Amino acid sequence: MGRRIAVTGAGGFIGHHLVNRLVREGNFVRGIDIKYPEFEPTAAHEFAALDLRRYENCLRALAGMEQVYQLAADMGGIGFITGNHAEITRNNTMINMNTLEAARVSGVKRFLFSSSACVYPQHLQNAPDVAPLREETAWPADPEPGYGLEKLYMEKMCQYFREDFGIETRVVRFHNVYGPLGTWRGGREKAPAAVCRKLAGAQSGDEIEVWGDGLQTRSFMYIDDCLEGLLRLMESDYTDPLNLGSDELVTINELFGIVAGIAGKKIHLRHNLAAPQGVRGRNSDNSNLRTAFGWQPSIRLRDGLRTTYAWIAEQVEAARATQLASAAAD
Repeated sequence: MGRRIAVTGAGGFIGHHLVNRLVREGNFVRGIDIKYPEFEPTAAHEFAALDLRRYENCLRALAGMEQVYQLAADMGGIGFITGNHAEITRNNTMINMNTLEAARVSGVKRFLFSSSACVYPQHLQNAPDVAPLREETAWPADPEPGYGLEKLYMEKMCQYFREDFGIETRVVRFHNVYGPLGTWRGGREKAPAAVCRKLAGAQSGDEIEVWGDGLQTRSFMYIDDCLEGLLRLMESDYTDPLNLGSDELVTINELFGIVAGIAGKKIHLRHNLAAPQGVRGRNSDNSNLRTAFGWQPSIRLRDGLRTTYAWIAEQVEAARATQLASAAAD
């Protein structure tokens, strides 16, 4: 069998997919999370249900592991991360510091930290036609409050641990990952999942609420591209923070239009200007990614959304059927 690998956050979206990929490639995988995967059983050889805010749990989780993918985080969509700064910062600081220190003490050879495009200065993202964000522009710092600030701090901690203690660290900055088996309701879902859910539950001709004016821009990366980039980075000698995202920029209005086309529905958009919308524009500069690996994410948004919408539409229909059955029983 290949390497002994721990994936924290293995009960979440990216972590669950990563466990599946690593197992298929012949590695021994231990999944760790405070919760089990929601939509299908884990493929991990071992799964430890642990709260990584406690240091002793981190030591248990990483014992005997060669590599760690640190994906565990308290996070969600824009509404959640803008309304819970203290909770997010507190929880993630404890999770990340405890996991990094436990990796050092346990003799882990490589530790990959999942950072975020939220580390980038807000003043570089105040227009929809934003220039792609290059890694070096993260400093001087002006990250998104709470979630982004904590991620930027932990990037430096990974650097310091590598320089002072010799543990090989890797840092990836995710740009809006989406796909099947992700959270699709409840307030923690990301924009693609929320849009797919709204379209799946709508009829042609319905009016659908959009947060903001819909002109804010984002790029979205399909989960398969994300996994490929993660594995390439872990096995590489690249030690600086590295963007991992698509550079296909769309407005939120365009995102609704793409999903509506996939669903075969005509809709009307109603813009809620009082709702959270985040920065005005955010896109990934993949220059360093291409130079380092001769590769970059290539799955087009429309193609990834077809698969994602089909899965979320199934979930919406199943939830509706359950609700109707419950009502009938009453």
